[in-house]
Amino acid sequence: MKVLLIGTGGREHALAWKLAQSPRLTKLYAAPGNPGIAEQAELVALDVEDHAAVVRFCKDTGIDFVVVGPEAPLVAGIADVLRDAGFVVFGPSAAAAQLEGSKGFTKDLCARYDIPTGAYGRFTNAAEAKAYTTAQGAPIVVKADGLQPARA
Repeated sequence: MKVLLIGTGGREHALAWKLAQSPRLTKLYAAPGNPGIAEQAELVALDVEDHAAVVRFCKDTGIDFVVVGPEAPLVAGIADVLRDAGFVVFGPSAAAAQLEGSKGFTKDLCARYDIPTGAYGRFTNAAEAKAYTTAQGAPIVVKADGLQPARA
């Protein structure tokens, strides 16, 4: 079985390590990967934001299974595009990935369906956000909505 692993982080390194142990695996590719992942997989210089290029690579190399690790490509719909092209993919749809991609979306969903979660507020105004945190008191967690850019 030929597998494409998408991602660059520690999560993907652990996935590569475990995938490499499968007796069914014939070839493991990683895009773009990292030096640790290169110990188990052939790194591929592939822009995972270019979904058409990913599909082309999968078709050209006969990929049987795609594993997507990071949230950003999942939120951007790469799993949907690959499934639509006929590939088996481990990773949620873009709609399902919203749960991880947007704290606000998830909190609003929990509130709408009475799913237990901590108190929250959504703000675009700093003064209102500060007033809310003061009224709530400590301890409190403040998170930005959406996916945060990767740190170098």
